[in-house]
Amino acid sequence: MATEIAASPPPDTGGSGPAAPRKNNPLLNRIWRNYVFVKVRKAFVVVFVVANVTFFLGRAMPGDPIDVMAGRLTQGGMSMNEARAIAMNSLAYDPEASLLRQWWEFLVGLATLDLGNTINRPAFSVTEAIGAYLPWTLFSIGAGTLIAIVLGLALGMVMAYRRNQFLDHVLSVVASVLGAVPNYLIAMLLVVVGGMYLGWFNPIELRGTLSPGVQPGFTLIFIGDAFYHAALPIFTYVLAIIGTWMLVMKASTTEVLGEDYVTVARARGLRDSRIATAYVGRNAVLPLVAQIAISFGTLVGGAIFVEQVLVYKGVGGLLLDAVNYRDYPLLQGLLIIITSCVVIANLAADLLYSRLDPRIRK
Repeated sequence: MATEIAASPPPDTGGSGPAAPRKNNPLLNRIWRNYVFVKVRKAFVVVFVVANVTFFLGRAMPGDPIDVMAGRLTQGGMSMNEARAIAMNSLAYDPEASLLRQWWEFLVGLATLDLGNTINRPAFSVTEAIGAYLPWTLFSIGAGTLIAIVLGLALGMVMAYRRNQFLDHVLSVVASVLGAVPNYLIAMLLVVVGGMYLGWFNPIELRGTLSPGVQPGFTLIFIGDAFYHAALPIFTYVLAIIGTWMLVMKASTTEVLGEDYVTVARARGLRDSRIATAYVGRNAVLPLVAQIAISFGTLVGGAIFVEQVLVYKGVGGLLLDAVNYRDYPLLQGLLIIITSCVVIANLAADLLYSRLDPRIRK
């Protein structure tokens, strides 16, 4: 005889039984899974992690601000006790403060967007110190990167249209050489060859960001002098990255030229200039949008060595001083700014590309 299996009754969800699971809030769930919110959330996490790593790495360096300043004072014949006493009275740093206490104060300041005051110049905040130098770095990098990208994309298209011809071979060699040379070495070559041997300019006159007596303002004198002193950094950035954009644009344009819609456009009798701009150029640049945004952010960190070689008063010299003098708040602030530039550039690239190609948001 077959065994009869009775269906079990559904669980009682009344007051005496266990409560039914509560559904998640659909609005909060939708916001949490939103593409933009996910990207912004990840960006904040990256900056927070890097900020904490910077805090501990800075204090892992041998010697604290008191030891560094005292060591410099003893070179003039001062005793170590006197040197340490002067250093402790001059610097805004408590060597007796525990690492945990310093970390907590750092986290509180980070949450309130207060980076504190510099150790070597207690009267100046970290924000004021960075604000005095960062605009010059962003100005030189922005101008150099913009010029390099425009020229690189244009020359890359020319190379693709003239591929396997003499012009293509020459430009490919030039682009490969420029892409392989570090930016600080290009800066040194400009100073030595262009300034000392050929005499095209006086490297000493180009030092700094402004000539003596020039006051900042929206005047032709200020703008012209700013470009005059930033000419070498701008030219360095152009030469350092234009080769990469030439080769990348050539490869992208060559791939687009083989697409069917380009062949159809030519069969329709459209002019080559219209095909190059409306069809080839627009679609060739689309995959490079992310790299264009990222290049602006990554160059901020690479400007350190260029500014040191060219004696350009940007964040490069400020970061080196922060390391040499163990100015922890200033060092943390600069590295957070540099990291934020890279993260924001990546975030902007992701958001922009998601608008151009909505498929990646799914």
